Amino acid sequence: MFPIVVPALRERADDIRLLVEYLVQRYTQAAGKKIKQFDARTLELLSAYDWPGNVRELQNVIERSVILADGDVFSIDESWLKPNADAKDAGVGEREKIEAALAATKGRVSGPHGAATMLGIPRQTLESRIRVLRINKHQFKSF
Repeated sequence: MFPIVVPALRERADDIRLLVEYLVQRYTQAAGKKIKQFDARTLELLSAYDWPGNVRELQNVIERSVILADGDVFSIDESWLKPNADAKDAGVGEREKIEAALAATKGRVSGPHGAATMLGIPRQTLESRIRVLRINKHQFKSF
């Protein structure tokens, strides 16, 4: 077996223009739209962005822009690339909020009386955050 190491998109800024061109062509074809040129500022923004969501995030931004495009110039809304203030605040105290919800629900993650419902987030999102934060959800179960 040979390990394949693929660097993160933020480490491959030179690839972004090529990926953008490919994705725009792909999504315009699917949407039945025609994009004839690229806004220079948009390409600068895309190249300078850190891409924490990697290629999937780039795909989502491109697809959203193509769907919302009403002309033949490809551009994006700059606010799509700025960290959301709510997202920054989510990291602060997130562990405590999740643990409190798990304690209140006796370790139940899903269902109408689960921690995900209590926190107002999808079950999959909560499960992912529990894994990332390395929270032992079983410690909250009462036997």
